[in-house]
Amino acid sequence: MKIETARFVQAAHSQDGFLSDGRPEIALVGRSNVGKSSLLNRLVGRNKLARISSTPGRTRAINYFLINDRFYLADLPGYGYAKVSKTERAAWGRLMDAYFQQAGPGCACIQLVDAKVGATPLDVQAHEYLDSLGRVGEVVATKIDKVGRSRRAAALRDIRQQLQLQDGEIIPFSARTGEGIKKLWRAIDNRLAG
Repeated sequence: MKIETARFVQAAHSQDGFLSDGRPEIALVGRSNVGKSSLLNRLVGRNKLARISSTPGRTRAINYFLINDRFYLADLPGYGYAKVSKTERAAWGRLMDAYFQQAGPGCACIQLVDAKVGATPLDVQAHEYLDSLGRVGEVVATKIDKVGRSRRAAALRDIRQQLQLQDGEIIPFSARTGEGIKKLWRAIDNRLAG
């Protein structure tokens, strides 16, 4: 896909901020610090569109980015970050639950899993939750450049087993090198066309 325009639209801290203008949405879902914002920046070819931090838990709202005036990439807060209060984690959970409950049929998810770490119990729980809502889309193994070539097939196989994936491909992705960007855009294009 050729990116002609990519811009930040708004951050939704509550249901009042959710967008519902009929455009399709692709939600980026994953643990804190898995690389959602880095992936988004690499996809659109802009280094600073989404704020990146090495400190987990920085994304605390649903950030909407309008791509080619056609669809939204929604950067969701990461799950599983332990250094925030239980109250704040519960509020994030309610925000994400409300988001998925209100999202129209044009909303698909890309679940990001750290290729070096593998699918954690939180990733498995998130995958089951998204599956229960009919929102599972692609699974992307981020930070693949940090996994040695001889270990990559095993790392992807482990993620597939941990998430109990039956169909579909795990897309290995590196925001640093750009590996997997074409496969991911093809998957997004297919979602938008479907």
